[in-house]
Amino acid sequence: MTNALSRIPSKIRSLWNGRRGASGVLTAISLPVLMGLAGYAIDVGHALQVQRALQAGTDAAALAGAYYINSSSTSPTGTATNYSATSGQKNAITGATVTMATGFPKLKCLTSINQSCNGPNAANAIQVQEQAVVNTWFSQLIGINTLTVTATSTATAGGSQALPLDIMIVVDTTQSMNNSDPNCSISGATRLDCALAGMRTLLQMLNPGDQVGLMVFPGVTSTTQAALDYACNNTNPKVAAYNASPVYSILGLGNDFITTGSNPTLNTSSNLVIAAGGGGSGCQQGMKAVGGVGTYYADAINAAQSALTSDGRTGIQKVIILLSDGDASAKSTNMPSGKANNQCHEAITAASSATAAGTWVYSLAYGASTSSSGSCSTDSTKISACSTMQQIASQSSFFYSDSSGGSGSCTSSANSVSELVSIFGAVGSSFQTPRLVLDSTN
Repeated sequence: MTNALSRIPSKIRSLWNGRRGASGVLTAISLPVLMGLAGYAIDVGHALQVQRALQAGTDAAALAGAYYINSSSTSPTGTATNYSATSGQKNAITGATVTMATGFPKLKCLTSINQSCNGPNAANAIQVQEQAVVNTWFSQLIGINTLTVTATSTATAGGSQALPLDIMIVVDTTQSMNNSDPNCSISGATRLDCALAGMRTLLQMLNPGDQVGLMVFPGVTSTTQAALDYACNNTNPKVAAYNASPVYSILGLGNDFITTGSNPTLNTSSNLVIAAGGGGSGCQQGMKAVGGVGTYYADAINAAQSALTSDGRTGIQKVIILLSDGDASAKSTNMPSGKANNQCHEAITAASSATAAGTWVYSLAYGASTSSSGSCSTDSTKISACSTMQQIASQSSFFYSDSSGGSGSCTSSANSVSELVSIFGAVGSSFQTPRLVLDSTN
């Protein structure tokens, strides 16, 4: 290259050298811009990392909030905020200023997923939208001080394909259920009134694909007498002693309790809905609490499991929901041979067998005593009614307790809700599996 330049006339050579100087000036001018663009690429990459973290936090917030849609005890929007990526919350992002978009989280009633919007929130989905302002490092050289990223997530309470269930509800209809319940959300309600209102709340939260049956204890003398628990009149069914071949089943598994469509409602002509006190005009009596033969429910649990096994659908999750004060202590004269003693432990054994067969057993303690000397009087190994109901549940999260009419110390460590209608609503919510859906779902 040097020999070639030596042959170029001096003026041309000087022009060559001058062009090299111009290049140097051009490079000097361009360098900050080039560095800024390179830095901008780095800042954009960092912002994309923040956006991914923001999306993950927004997804978590939506799913957490969806779990509590239509729960009477916990706010779905409050829970979504608690699990959001905003400062101080469970999924907070460091190095960015994150805020919840105005109007979010917001509850929605989607019409395309065939999921009921019934319940306290009148919704079946929740949508969360957050934004993060990310400070730049290098882009400030070209006048860009921050970058803003957003994330939106929508979750449904149960999704368009909620888990189908075969459910048997087993209700205590002993005479004590006619006592008043001052803790019930329904003013002036008896314990049975409150239980029926809770059943209606539960049924409204189920899907048309679910099947539900109903059993009571004490049982009745025949299927003809069972029909009086869903007849539109005040006639009481005849009760059978526990040693007189009682009929525990009031209604077998069926799904006519709810309508189909985008917003299912209770079918007021359904026998199950009538039994729950939700019949149409002039037909709202519901079940009766006749009692008269004491409390014993181990055989009712066995009957529920047998019905789910014989009449339930193959491959469908089976569920027993037992409502009682738990104090099994029927007189020996009303009891089958060999079953008069240890009545509370017999119920635990029956529930354990159902759980071992794969059934989810939910236990709803209704004013259960915590005294092992004042309840479960037939059991040689002392146990309280509260402890019995706790052990009946397949797992701790399946145990609920309403302290009305009994010891206020019978509580659930997993479920703080303590009013019966709300408890049924919480059980319904536990059946719903939140899932993310497209934000454009309507």
